[in-house]
Amino acid sequence: MQLRIFTEPQMGATYDDLLAVARRTEETGFDAFFRSDHYLTMGGDGLPGPTDAWVTLGGLARETSRIRLGTLMTAATFRLPGPLAVSVAQVDQMSGGRVELGIGAGWFAEEHQAYGIPFPEVGERFDRYEEQVAVITGLWRTPPGETFDFVGTHYQVSGSPALPKPVQEGGIPLLIGGGGKKRTPRLAARYADEFNVPFSSAEENARLFAGVRAACEEVGRDPGSLACSSALVLCVGRDDAEVAHRAAAIGRDADGLRADGVAGSPAEAVDTLGRYAEAGASRVYLQVLDLGDLDHLDLVAAEVAPQLS
Repeated sequence: MQLRIFTEPQMGATYDDLLAVARRTEETGFDAFFRSDHYLTMGGDGLPGPTDAWVTLGGLARETSRIRLGTLMTAATFRLPGPLAVSVAQVDQMSGGRVELGIGAGWFAEEHQAYGIPFPEVGERFDRYEEQVAVITGLWRTPPGETFDFVGTHYQVSGSPALPKPVQEGGIPLLIGGGGKKRTPRLAARYADEFNVPFSSAEENARLFAGVRAACEEVGRDPGSLACSSALVLCVGRDDAEVAHRAAAIGRDADGLRADGVAGSPAEAVDTLGRYAEAGASRVYLQVLDLGDLDHLDLVAAEVAPQLS
């Protein structure tokens, strides 16, 4: 099982905070550094304010050398599909081919209101999301020297040179996720390289993974070609006191985190991750909420990760 570090900078972080976490992520052997794509905190004052996801990842692309970099999840409401395809492909080049794009329909109404971003009803948001995925992947997959066209209800593309191209072999991996029962699995089966389930039980992960595998079979795709992953809050300590301290630092209850996150002692964390592996997850995004606690990453790298090989 691969372990990836996942951050929520909108809760309060500077670029330098994120750089420190990304560097420690790389130094300690984790597979990837991912960040959310949000413009408004969900609690607290959020100071010093949000950082743009793809500006951040462009910077980190030049200041790291091994880890993969990506978003969980970029909101389709935030950017037009053509410019987003350009930005992500550029960061792919800047990183030497280490970028992944997680993209969703967008859900947090208040951040749209706070920054003047249109926020249609959920049906239209998903329609736009589907078209965005089609445009982005279409642009990236258009052979050099050819042009790309797309006629949708919300987006139209005509005669695009479809540049720049991703540099990594096989193209930029696309992540789609969530708990939708019909449209989300179908979209993932058609376009995604990875399907992610956020903050749910191992049993719910297994159910949703089965649904997306069934959607793959319906469209004639090998279900084994789609990676499945989970995202879970991280709160591990050497003893109960350290677990309680880390839980309090992020405003959570230690027992609650043990029930719905990767929490407790290193041995408890290994057991929890084992249940998600049995559910079908080949990688887990560990949500790190206290970005100043780099020792947390050291502990997991030293005492949890080696037991998952």
